[in-house]
Amino acid sequence: MTTIQTPLGPVEPLPYPGRLLKLGDFDVITVTRVQQRLNAVGCGHITENGFFDDDTKNAIKLFQIRYPDVNGHSLVVDGVLGTLTWGALFGAQTVSSYTIPPSELTLEVIKVASTQIGVLEEPLGSNRGPMVDEYQQAVGLNLKPGKPGYYWCVAFTYYCYQQATLELGLTKNPHIKTAGALDHWNKSKTKPGITRITRIQAITDPSLIKPGALFIIDYGSGLGHTGIVTEINQGRLVTIEGNTNAGGSSNGIGVFKRNSRKISEISRGFIDYSSF
Repeated sequence: MTTIQTPLGPVEPLPYPGRLLKLGDFDVITVTRVQQRLNAVGCGHITENGFFDDDTKNAIKLFQIRYPDVNGHSLVVDGVLGTLTWGALFGAQTVSSYTIPPSELTLEVIKVASTQIGVLEEPLGSNRGPMVDEYQQAVGLNLKPGKPGYYWCVAFTYYCYQQATLELGLTKNPHIKTAGALDHWNKSKTKPGITRITRIQAITDPSLIKPGALFIIDYGSGLGHTGIVTEINQGRLVTIEGNTNAGGSSNGIGVFKRNSRKISEISRGFIDYSSF
């Protein structure tokens, strides 16, 4: 029988089922394999009966306490089997990664965004600068000489889609023209051709998220943040974001490439323009 090597030793690979496994799950074959694996790595002497009961949930919690994900980050201790815990339990190869944009447009958007990595505000903290002004002007923001600019994370994603549209000779930029992350999310609901993926849908099945999609985070009080997804890797995202910093601020100083956002942290969801 084929096995793969993991940090916890060899294991027969079991592909992620494309949904969260949690208390009460009735997939007897899959749950039995999970129980067998939990016993094998020393996380409980649980009955291998195929029923996701309290003992199985507690064994998963113990696993999440003891072991990190495939990138060495701590797991959320919730007793639920999502992509990060699954990858740690059965190996990174069992959770699909997505690195190829699904359309010519989204491929070009990522190319444009990549050329902007390293752009910084001038002066730092002003929400202004030659390129930062260009992003904001693309969505119609009225910038006044000598005055601070506006939050510009959405202006950055719009600019990238605008430049990609021009490069490909398309007639219209499909990205909704707005400077607000939450406004973008709300308006995308009614625009034909746009695919919206909610947080729960994305956590349950990360394969729904494609490179070139935009994530939307809601911080409350009308504040939000967005960026461009370039890769999906075992429940984590690689992103290019404007108006951020290395730590992921929603009002940072430049354009950064980041690789530490979890799908579960994207509180609203994702907007996919790949059908255009």
